[in-house]
Amino acid sequence: MASATNHPKTVASRVPPNDRLGRPLGVLRLSLTARCNLACPYCLPDGKEPPGLLTLKQRLGVIGAAVNLGARSLRLTGGEPLLHGGLEELIAAVQPLRATYPERPGLGEIALTSNGLLLTAERAQQLRAAGLDRITLSLDGTTAGSVARMAGLADAAAGERALAAVLAAIVHASTAGFDPARGALKLNAVIQRGANNDQVLPLAALARERGLELRLIEFMDVGSRNGWQYEAVLSAAEMLEQIGSSWPLEPLGRTAHGTASRWRYRDGGGSLAVVASVSAPFCGDCNRLRVTADGVAYTCLFAAPGSGLDLKPWLKEESDAAELELAMAALWNQRSDRYSEERNTAKSANSTHAEMAYLGG
Repeated sequence: MASATNHPKTVASRVPPNDRLGRPLGVLRLSLTARCNLACPYCLPDGKEPPGLLTLKQRLGVIGAAVNLGARSLRLTGGEPLLHGGLEELIAAVQPLRATYPERPGLGEIALTSNGLLLTAERAQQLRAAGLDRITLSLDGTTAGSVARMAGLADAAAGERALAAVLAAIVHASTAGFDPARGALKLNAVIQRGANNDQVLPLAALARERGLELRLIEFMDVGSRNGWQYEAVLSAAEMLEQIGSSWPLEPLGRTAHGTASRWRYRDGGGSLAVVASVSAPFCGDCNRLRVTADGVAYTCLFAAPGSGLDLKPWLKEESDAAELELAMAALWNQRSDRYSEERNTAKSANSTHAEMAYLGG
């Protein structure tokens, strides 16, 4: 999907780089597979892998280079990352890159985003034992019909099974030590007007009952398959108004480089977050680098197809690790992406995007 000849043209230094807008590299989102066991209409994965998937050694090389360039958080994504058979092996192998303050900077967090359908009690324990810090599960409804609709499932019976699996996954993760009270277990929900906007309050109630932070995500124009229209966006402000009318909220703000603005329930019922990429873009301090399962680096979720940098030329057996680091630094130095801030301008009106399931969400 990207050309191996699309190489940076500048030479980078070993000083952790900033991009053209002064943004540092802080988060590596590493996709492990483009496959998924769901067909959510806002994502619509290919259902098959691209050729040339990275090996464990190559992934460790990419992670190591990103850490040297300033990345302090590793987010493992897909597709559905639990479909990747080497997930636990990778997590365990990354542990030497952990920060040991004050002696050595390094990874402070290793996180996983999953739809939860494959998260058994045993798998949750294995992930925790391997060294995973945090899991975010996805659930876009609280009824069989809403889950089936938002997951692209055939009928309500399939939706009922998926809902039961995710609710069980919440228990499995918590039991394994992913403590929601410490932010180690969260719940994502994409909300689309006309599809599941009636699920905002039920999802909030479910999260409050389970002691989870719910992260409500605006329907975004990722990829080119989801038929995105602005009219289908339920804004974060509208979601907060709905929830606040039942359970009053007070703002906690958005942390530097974070994607979510957080709120606290005044009655002590925990916290809530909204990701408002459409209505309140946060491009100004975005610090995320995305690397696909086949080793293509993208500097924006809304990047054009084929615009990424293929890292495989620097991941061959004979390659020097320093050269990979220099290539990634040069790519970051050239970065100027701020699509969400430009979405409504003529410059971005007709742009096409690489598919989210390929980029890792």
